Amino acid sequence: MIRLDNLTKIYRLKGRPMLVADRVNAVFPTGSSVALLGRNGAGKSTLLKMIAGTVSPSSGRVVSDGTISWPVGFAGSFHGELTGAQNVRFVARIYGVDTDELIDYVAEFAELGAHYHQPVSSYSSGMKSRLAMGTSMGIHFDTYLVDEVTSVGDADFRQKSQRVFSERMSNSGAVVVSHSMPMIRQMCDMGAVLDRGKLTVFDNLDEAIALHEAILRVPPDVVGD
Repeated sequence: MIRLDNLTKIYRLKGRPMLVADRVNAVFPTGSSVALLGRNGAGKSTLLKMIAGTVSPSSGRVVSDGTISWPVGFAGSFHGELTGAQNVRFVARIYGVDTDELIDYVAEFAELGAHYHQPVSSYSSGMKSRLAMGTSMGIHFDTYLVDEVTSVGDADFRQKSQRVFSERMSNSGAVVVSHSMPMIRQMCDMGAVLDRGKLTVFDNLDEAIALHEAILRVPPDVVGD
């Protein structure tokens, strides 16, 4: 279970205050896969990072009785001067999992060969994505946070990532951000729509998609009029 208690987030963009979450209260039940929907710029990725704990709210809190992943496939936290394997070892220690098992799993999953033992700063973006996805899939969480996860790598790697992630989802929940409605319908069983700082949660996924599509039909410059 993930609970958002009066969650508020305001940040400044080019000197202007931007409201992402306005005293949001919501509950995502244990084992549910929630589609997080909203127009571009609504703040979905920021909300996901607050749930992950990598971005602090302005006020309020996120409460959970289970383990929550970082955004799946996110490579931004790797240390460039460390090798891929050393980064994975560091992650294993942080999350308290078997170091050798995770290193071996990522080596097989990411298929980086000798590059696995070279500095991450020498990696291409695709190689970083492979390392990030392997690390994400190598640790079991109660809830996975997903932000366009299937867009990384070539076709074969995407297919493998989708297959392994589906296996993880058989025993876990998720909060999913994606512009792909087929992916949303395949992965999710309920939905939440973020619009102008308000989050509306639906037990029925079709109702969430219907509200999301209605919001998209309103031009951004007249929203709120």
